[in-house]
Amino acid sequence: MLYKDLIDKTRIPTHVAIIMDGNGRWAKQRGKNRSFGHQAGAETVHIITEEAARLGIKYLTLYTFSTENWNRPTEEISALMSLLMDSIEEDTLMKNNIKFYTIGENSKLPENVRTRLEQCIAHTASNTGMCLTLALSYSAKWEITEAVKKIASQITHGELNVNDITDRTIEQNLATHNMPDPDLLIRTGGELRLSNFLLWQCAYSELYFCNTFWPDFKAEEFHQAIYDYQQRERRFGKTSEQIEK
Repeated sequence: MLYKDLIDKTRIPTHVAIIMDGNGRWAKQRGKNRSFGHQAGAETVHIITEEAARLGIKYLTLYTFSTENWNRPTEEISALMSLLMDSIEEDTLMKNNIKFYTIGENSKLPENVRTRLEQCIAHTASNTGMCLTLALSYSAKWEITEAVKKIASQITHGELNVNDITDRTIEQNLATHNMPDPDLLIRTGGELRLSNFLLWQCAYSELYFCNTFWPDFKAEEFHQAIYDYQQRERRFGKTSEQIEK
């Protein structure tokens, strides 16, 4: 029995976020350099994106390049930027009615990459299916810091009273203000941490960790994560009895 046959199609998570980990280690196991692993990982991105859209997931957010990744060797960063340029397939996005979006410090990205991303965002803006978001040059601490700056500016200009600040105020000033919080966060590669990814938004997300390296995380592994999510009871601080009412 395949996991795709066990999934309850009426209980698909609205928003799935993924920390795509293990490309480098996958390549090392095969005696290849890290860029080989990143290329294989890009193929998995296409597979999972199309499968998520097919399942009816509304938002898919992928941790593609963190703020901390700028500290990696220059040649690896250059290879990643080149791969990013090559792997954005507008035809696939349009065919699947997928809207493309990014979050992060895009100003740090090379100009040709920024231009390519902006073109893809514009060309897919009218699509009404799943929203695919790439977190690029992103960190949750950066995002929250930027939100605090925006709120402080609103207070300084008399647009907001400090006593009126709520959770919703902060959410409206985050990079993800246009999407719901993730229902499910998946991390591949065997690590058990969030690595500065969507820290505010994942306060009540279901977390799924697996040892599979990202290049080997195909449709069946994705289905298994969705199935595992569906076996959990999401209480949001309430009791089981309250949820059942």
